[in-house]
Amino acid sequence: MAYQTFRQEYLQVPPVTRAYTTACVLTTAAVQLELITPFQLYFNPELIFKNFQVWRLITNYLFFGPVGFNFLFNMIFLYRYCRMLEEGSFRGRTADFVFMFLFGGLLMTLFGLFVNLVFLGQAFTIMLVYVWSRRNPFVRMNFFGLLIFQAPFLPWVLMGFSLLLGNSIIVDLLGIAVGHIYFFLEDVFPNQPGGGRLLKTPSILKLIFDTPEEDPNYNPLPEERPGGFAWGEGQRLGG
Repeated sequence: MAYQTFRQEYLQVPPVTRAYTTACVLTTAAVQLELITPFQLYFNPELIFKNFQVWRLITNYLFFGPVGFNFLFNMIFLYRYCRMLEEGSFRGRTADFVFMFLFGGLLMTLFGLFVNLVFLGQAFTIMLVYVWSRRNPFVRMNFFGLLIFQAPFLPWVLMGFSLLLGNSIIVDLLGIAVGHIYFFLEDVFPNQPGGGRLLKTPSILKLIFDTPEEDPNYNPLPEERPGGFAWGEGQRLGG
């Protein structure tokens, strides 16, 4: 009975969020079981381009460190904001969401050539948080139950908390930069005088991912619900 309930809930998660979070969990499990090591996964341009270990372009986005509190809250952030985006502003636009993943991943990989980061998954999560926060500017957030602010400040609050903990803020800055580039090109520039859409989802992605009708039993997670877990621990994301 419990298995059936879990399976039903699992299948209710929208496809892109389900695929990405599952891949992250399975990758971490494989490392934990010592089936693979992080040294086989990390971002290394020399190994990618000279030794043709092209899988590293993907696997460096799938490993968030060993199982522990840091991993848990990274997964909570990733799952929650990825799902709220997919069920909110990308509802019925799976191909566009996949294209955002590909565009963000490509930009982040290019920037990764110039910064000393071996795993880009946390920066990618910050990118998702940034895009969600800019598209939901009137949602009120809270930090430790003390600091109340509007959603667009969320990425900066996370960066500030990382700074207070003595962590590098390169992860946060990279995610914010890529998120802002996507948001500007997709949401701001097309509405400017003389502007236009520069980001167009390839037809092949629409053919693969977009379906003509929605599942009538689909039960979305409301996009305006940003809470649901202890904010104080969740800020480990930027570490």
